[in-house]
Amino acid sequence: MLASDNQPEPLSSYNLFTADPVLPEAVRREGGDLDVLESFGARVGNEETREWGRLANKNVPILHTHDASGNRIDEIEYHPAYHSLLNLAVESGIHCMRYEKPPGDGAYVTRNALMGLITQIEMGHGCPTSMTSGALMALRHQPELAEIWEPLTISRNYDQQLKAPTTKSGVLLGMGMTERQGGSDVRANTSTATPSAEGGPGSEYRLEGHKWFTSAPMCDAFLVLAYAPKGMSCFLVPRVLPDGTRNSLRFMRLKDKLGNRSNASAELEFDSTAAWMVGEEGRGIPTIIEMVHATRLDVANWGVSLMRQAVSQAGWHVANREAFGATLIDKPLMQNVLADLEIEVEAATLMITRLSGAHERMEVDEREQAFARLATPVAKYWLTKQSNPVVREALECVGGNGYVEDSMMPRLYREAPLNAIWEGAGNVIALDIGRAASRNPESVEIFLEELEQSRGRDAGIDEHLDALRAEFANPLSEAEARRLVEKLAITWAATLMVEYGHPSVSEAYLMSRVGGDHGSLFGTLPTSCDLDEISRRAVPA
Repeated sequence: MLASDNQPEPLSSYNLFTADPVLPEAVRREGGDLDVLESFGARVGNEETREWGRLANKNVPILHTHDASGNRIDEIEYHPAYHSLLNLAVESGIHCMRYEKPPGDGAYVTRNALMGLITQIEMGHGCPTSMTSGALMALRHQPELAEIWEPLTISRNYDQQLKAPTTKSGVLLGMGMTERQGGSDVRANTSTATPSAEGGPGSEYRLEGHKWFTSAPMCDAFLVLAYAPKGMSCFLVPRVLPDGTRNSLRFMRLKDKLGNRSNASAELEFDSTAAWMVGEEGRGIPTIIEMVHATRLDVANWGVSLMRQAVSQAGWHVANREAFGATLIDKPLMQNVLADLEIEVEAATLMITRLSGAHERMEVDEREQAFARLATPVAKYWLTKQSNPVVREALECVGGNGYVEDSMMPRLYREAPLNAIWEGAGNVIALDIGRAASRNPESVEIFLEELEQSRGRDAGIDEHLDALRAEFANPLSEAEARRLVEKLAITWAATLMVEYGHPSVSEAYLMSRVGGDHGSLFGTLPTSCDLDEISRRAVPA
């Protein structure tokens, strides 16, 4: 809608699911519940939910280490809008839907699409939602702990009170892996765990040490790593002990972060902190990695959600603003920029939804499990990194109005770099591809076999497939790990485009990303592409 002074009205309430030109069909193909998503898309696209996102980020969390009497409490105060967002996520089952139905029934695909919709509006609250969803996979390594915590984890009740878990109607779970001296190199951790009695899986220990980044510290418990006598192990650390007393978790400060402002990240110290071992002693990394695999899927998903919302905002603006005698979207150069962005988002959406389907079926399908072993780090690396230039260029489309805090564009821009850092930065993820290739060569073969189904559809794809086969036939070079991931991502996206993409979008992707008819920045598509049609796909209905 164009105001009298040629300033477009803000993008008002719209259905984030049905307005997406790619997502509904992609979700249907992977077995998701379209009715649930259509209803949810309208809910999160309304003005009230968007206002929650704004308020939650404007009013950042506050750490209270002591009460008025000087007692140590280590509590975090959030704006009510943050609690409203978490309540919506929990009551919608985003943290637990994957456990409510048997694997393969489509619940995980639906859940991942729900996550992608709500994090278009506000990403910070997705952190505790994601970790709670993934933590149960690790907790199930210790049945006696899972027996206590699982019913509370899969509850759709959001209970923000800090009290003994068994007295709550629902819980959220967080994670603390990194320490200041090691970062991603978690084997450099120095936190120690001493058994209170005999020790062993399920037994109580006492922790000493620290964590440099503990995500969502208002959660009811955390999975952490610490060195037990037989090696690094995984532990469950509750905030409140079974008898109702506070555990000796000391929050030192909250990180003053570039983005993700609504979500607290804390430095904490262990001071004879009670913890219970999860899984086999000395096998902490393989145990907690179950949680990490799930959260890596989520951060890749968040990269796509940021792209989609940023391009939707840009599409709305240029479709409703005039300049130099015409609406901006009618200008060929703006069409080129917006079309280029839309191509990237549609390819990303196809990738993340296909990966979601693989995770849905991996417990019942060994091929899907092998496919996901390689596809997950590829998607995590590529989609989280691509969101940065996409959001930046979309902001520029909106212009000066996109640079002021009245718009949501600055928040999207600040969020974009984080997902490439969370759950393994770029180099860590690129190296994971090499590990997958050496330890699970069947993953490489099954991944390439899926891509091979598109052989013969496009000469450029065939050349890329031949090049990938040649790469994997030789020892992989660490220095070229990023080049390999990029080739895998672009080739995978190209095969999805030729199989499922809109014809004009698919043709443009093949010409630009695969054929190389493209510049270094967005807005450099060849004019033979249908720029007008593609650019208008970015405008929310």
